[in-house]
Amino acid sequence: MSTGFRLRNGDQGPVQQSPVTCGSACLTVARMLVNPDFARWIVSGEGSRGDAPEGATESERFAAYERVVMKRTNGLYAGGHRLNLPWPRRLGTPPWGAKKELEFGAARRATTYEVEVLRAPGASRRRAAFRRLLEVVGDGEPALLYVGNAVLPRHVVLVLPGDGDGLLDVYDPGTGLVSLLDEASFAGRRLRLSGWDVPWIAVQPDGLRRIQAFGFATGMSSAPRTSRVSASA
Repeated sequence: MSTGFRLRNGDQGPVQQSPVTCGSACLTVARMLVNPDFARWIVSGEGSRGDAPEGATESERFAAYERVVMKRTNGLYAGGHRLNLPWPRRLGTPPWGAKKELEFGAARRATTYEVEVLRAPGASRRRAAFRRLLEVVGDGEPALLYVGNAVLPRHVVLVLPGDGDGLLDVYDPGTGLVSLLDEASFAGRRLRLSGWDVPWIAVQPDGLRRIQAFGFATGMSSAPRTSRVSASA
């Protein structure tokens, strides 16, 4: 992950600019983490963006790109002009749209993602899901975590590659704060992220990366992420 823009436990990041753009905010921050030029434009306004309206302040630019992201994740065509199942914007970011956005420049090139349902009965299964999430973000890729109450998912946060300490660094766009999440809290449904406790869905790296040759995708590598057999980021 690029060192141009980093978020760690205790840091203050951008805050979502509307009640329904928590997912868009997470995806915008994810892009800032892997694209230094994009992060510089958000933070300072340096450079120009052909895909977003200009803004006079960091908040205005961030809000402008949130809208760009939501247009892709919720529209008929996602990033890269791939067909997408449309979703009402008033209901936030759908996991399938988020997956396509992560694969369209909000993570390192050639990283592929999966949508994993986490709301399984039993703390042991949630512990296993936490460990898997910890493993797949450990190679430097972010993940999205949908959280909510016992009935519905209501909010989206960004899981950041941490420091190898067995904890997840989580950026909450509702507050902009980055905090630590441990396995016991995850398994016990005590997340306390913007008032929501229950993990529902993860949009996470699938442990595979698409092999690149001369700029073209040639297939899927089944090598573990730690081997780094596939293409450069």
